[in-house]
Amino acid sequence: MTTTATPSYDALTATWLRLYRLGHLQSMASWDQAANMPPKGNTARGQALAEIAMLTHGMRTDPALKDHLARAKDEALSDAQRANLREIERNWFAANALPAELVERRALATSRCEYAWRTQRKANDWAGFAANLKSVLEVGREEARHLADRSGLSPYDALIDRFEPGMRGATIDRIFGEVKQWLPGMISRITARQASETTLAPQGPFDRAAQRALCERVMRVLQFDFDGGRLDVSSHPFSGGVPEDVRLTTRFRDDEFVQSLMGTIHETGHGRYEQNLPRELLGQPVAEARSMALHESQSLAFEMQVGCHPGFLGNIAPLIRDAFGDQPALATANLQRLLTRVQPGFIRVDADEVTYPAHVIMRYEIERGLIEGRYEVDDIPALWDEQMMTLLGVDTRGNFRDGPMQDVHWPEGLFGYFACYSLGAMYAAQWFATMRRQMPDLDAQISAGNLAPVFDWLRENIWLQGSRWTTDELAVRASGETLNPAHFKAHLEKRYLG
Repeated sequence: MTTTATPSYDALTATWLRLYRLGHLQSMASWDQAANMPPKGNTARGQALAEIAMLTHGMRTDPALKDHLARAKDEALSDAQRANLREIERNWFAANALPAELVERRALATSRCEYAWRTQRKANDWAGFAANLKSVLEVGREEARHLADRSGLSPYDALIDRFEPGMRGATIDRIFGEVKQWLPGMISRITARQASETTLAPQGPFDRAAQRALCERVMRVLQFDFDGGRLDVSSHPFSGGVPEDVRLTTRFRDDEFVQSLMGTIHETGHGRYEQNLPRELLGQPVAEARSMALHESQSLAFEMQVGCHPGFLGNIAPLIRDAFGDQPALATANLQRLLTRVQPGFIRVDADEVTYPAHVIMRYEIERGLIEGRYEVDDIPALWDEQMMTLLGVDTRGNFRDGPMQDVHWPEGLFGYFACYSLGAMYAAQWFATMRRQMPDLDAQISAGNLAPVFDWLRENIWLQGSRWTTDELAVRASGETLNPAHFKAHLEKRYLG
């Protein structure tokens, strides 16, 4: 048996395997910074992370890669290898658009801003936060300009493309514009219907060790592999690490447990996606998650589609009562009302699935204006207050902690990301609409405690596909159509108004 030589392709894959391994260490250092690191370690950790960022940027911008990319296109590659080459070139293109000094400056600015944010948020210190955020925004605008110059996209589209390849602001504007037309009326109808319902608030305090044990028990129900990952605590819940070692975090409060539980279920969706990416290709871009909207489709599939499903809740309600004792508020029917209660509030990650899109749309519109130079950091509080009142009727004046300082995304310079959350919710609704069409007894299976049909479908159609296909191709292969927001609206209508 003879094999055709692919020296340039092999050289590229060797480089990207090294990048993956360095990225492994980088992700663990970032996780430790958020979950375990003592305060005095932050400056040194920021410098160390900047050093790795510079090192990996240098590897991605090695002049020899350009010739390897050109020659590899003429080598005899399989379809999977060609998909990997496409992803390598996309990765290379983005890296070569950014000067090395900008990469270093970004790493230092975001590390400083994110670490200070942890205490500034608690203190409601907008002035201190804004001073650091201005440096991060300056870097974000520079990144956008460089990426736009290389790609021919608009600056904000160039940032979106890093998280959601192929997606454009014009498409998001159209989708979100439609949502803004029907969402306020839907919120009004649902809250009017729920006004006559009696929902009991669980009575705490809730022991944090018991909360953690409950979260881990539910993660096992959701088949998270604890031999390949763990749960910790951080200021903002996140999923990190690598497919072989997934690190999830949540946060606990003494006065309630629902937010930590649902946040953990959300992050478990991210974790299971990572744990089930194609192992035979691990270390190559084609084995990575396709996009952040698809990643969010997994976390929101777990949190909203499964986590708030009455059948699933009926199965985990005994675990909740085991953790905190039997009280009327922990009866299954009351828990169901609690988890599907639509009530506009301050915090995006704690929002119900109906009001959630309003938070995302607002963040998307503000940060787009920031990148495009229409807004400055000092404009954010007034914009925030106006949009929260318009979209949700919530007064946020003077409450920076629960307003523009509530998330880690801007401190970390993740401009272009926010739209992915609601796009992910729409994809999740589309996946479940497809599952129900293909498996009419799906809801009965979930109620019976059998989650295998859900996980098997996600594994075959999403997880194991990695980045083999473009997002649109993957959606068509999985569901027969590209992203169709009508499934999300139909899901909300059925669950809350049906």
